[in-house]
Amino acid sequence: MNDSSIRYHWESLRTSYWFIPAILGIAAIGLSIITVAIDHTIREHGAWKDWTYTGGPEGARAVLATIAGSMITVAGVVFSITIVALSLASAQFGPRLLRNFIRDRRNQFVLGTFTATFLYCLLILRTVRGSDHDEFVPGVSVTIGMLLAIFNLGVLIYFIHHVAISIQATSVIRSVSDELNETIDRLWPANLGSEPPDVCELATLPYPQDEALPVLAEDSGYVDAIQDSMLIKLAKENSLIIRLAHRPGHFAVAGTPLAWAWPPERATEDITKKLNKAFVLASHRTPFQDVEFAIDQLVEIAIRALSPGINDPFTALNCIDRLGEALCRLARRSAPSSLRFDDEKELRVITYPARFAAVTDAAFNQIRQYGASSAAVMICLMETIGTIASQCRREDDFVALARHAELVARAARRSLAEEADLADLEERHKGVLQEFARHVGGLPIGQVQPATE
Repeated sequence: MNDSSIRYHWESLRTSYWFIPAILGIAAIGLSIITVAIDHTIREHGAWKDWTYTGGPEGARAVLATIAGSMITVAGVVFSITIVALSLASAQFGPRLLRNFIRDRRNQFVLGTFTATFLYCLLILRTVRGSDHDEFVPGVSVTIGMLLAIFNLGVLIYFIHHVAISIQATSVIRSVSDELNETIDRLWPANLGSEPPDVCELATLPYPQDEALPVLAEDSGYVDAIQDSMLIKLAKENSLIIRLAHRPGHFAVAGTPLAWAWPPERATEDITKKLNKAFVLASHRTPFQDVEFAIDQLVEIAIRALSPGINDPFTALNCIDRLGEALCRLARRSAPSSLRFDDEKELRVITYPARFAAVTDAAFNQIRQYGASSAAVMICLMETIGTIASQCRREDDFVALARHAELVARAARRSLAEEADLADLEERHKGVLQEFARHVGGLPIGQVQPATE
């Protein structure tokens, strides 16, 4: 299993709702074994009795049963509160945002502490013996159970506070924005160095699709991750050149090409099955290798806020600000090459990269379309484009931003009835054009250019 596969499965495991509760449950089992062993040692040597529970077996059973019963009851309440919060989040922010609430490690920790305390008390309860000839009261274990109950009371208060904060729009947007920035840092690392130019243009590479063997998808689903190192290893072992037909986030249909392999006579059926395993297909998208999905989550919050039923332009403006922050981060990074070489500097894999223009399309198109009638949204979009332009370094990025600036201006001219609002936007548009002119001479700013993927 290669590094990217390990990272993918670890991320999937870490973000599952049961992961931390399971870890805490295992810890509770281990703690119960240790504390009971300590109680047996104290029973033999008579030490520390002044610092532990000193009641009889009936009292110990009552205490442990009370704690266990109350903990499982509170765990049910916590689960109910979580379901209510998920329902509210789904209605207001969209069903795709549920993943962010489920992966919240603080929610997982709260549920885990209650279930772990219940499990601990249940295991200690079975060790209490009340017969006259063999009486055993695990004083240390009962004392720790009482301390855990007191600790869980504080955890419950924290959980109620956390839920009240986490369902606020600003908190949700901040959480999604942080995940988007993490995705950018993972896919476009800051220490990449100078941008590695492709050896040649992809269009001129001597590997036409009609002469290649298509690697057909065995199943349908979203491409969640692509294991580059596995593809390079297979290509090297079989002297192949592999060109990807999809990037993470695309939907692959069974029987359609996932990739093409040259020369076709070397791509046997066994090799195509192995190539299929390098593509992780899932029923839903995740931001592990799909930066556009993280952007789509912010866009969804924005366009829901702009809907007539909610009509909350301030939330939309907050989303645009966060999108601008992420795109500034991306504009400053060097883009990795789309060509992948083996350790002998031989070309092995031609990837399907997410270009800056495609990312800006995902960020701005739908917000512009749904918010065209809002002067505040149009002006904020134009200001954000100008801010991103001040951080760009590549001419293609300026062209992409110039295209969106022109599209925003066109939409505003069609939709804004108030002349003062339109004049305000035109003034900002002029400032954006001046920003472009300072960085790129002769850029065809007034002409909308087609986006390249």
